[in-house]
Amino acid sequence: MWEDRYKASGDYLFGQQPAGFLLDNPGWLQPGQRALCVADGEGRNSVHLAERGLAVTAFDMAPTAVDRGRALAAERGVSAEFHVSDWAGWDWTREFDLVVAIFIQFADPDARKAQFGDLRRTVAPGGVLMLHGYTPEQVDYGTGGPPDRSHMYTPEMLADAFGGWRIERLAAYEREVQEGRGHSGRSALIDLIARRPKG
Repeated sequence: MWEDRYKASGDYLFGQQPAGFLLDNPGWLQPGQRALCVADGEGRNSVHLAERGLAVTAFDMAPTAVDRGRALAAERGVSAEFHVSDWAGWDWTREFDLVVAIFIQFADPDARKAQFGDLRRTVAPGGVLMLHGYTPEQVDYGTGGPPDRSHMYTPEMLADAFGGWRIERLAAYEREVQEGRGHSGRSALIDLIARRPKG
């Protein structure tokens, strides 16, 4: 489905600028960090991290999207390690200082539990997860994301999923989003920034 959607778009479906979540929280992006951008689509977020001096790895299952990510990196004069991979095919034993997961709500509740487990595993001890998505109220807006409330996040869900980690930010809020044709209009959003314990 995603490959077909990217091909049909003819251009960057979600734009070329990073998610507002990253622009709102720049202090977590430190030069030299090993960063992973999961299911990163056309590379707008991974390219932004590379521009900030991070050593970036990114993957997405859609070859067309990954090709656009590589082209965007070349256009911006930065490098990142781009891979074509679905979620199950990725090596979650690799550890990263920073893991960025933005609008990855393609998982149903059962798959999401395993998805969160993978994210917990790939963040290195002392590292940080930056997770951004939609709350159930987003379905009423219809301005992005799947039309299924069960795919959305709540603060209680994320606090439970990353229990034992230091929660640096956990906030649900609404704002106007203009991130390409794929995310456009009033949106019900949620942010999680959490640090894995060192021990």
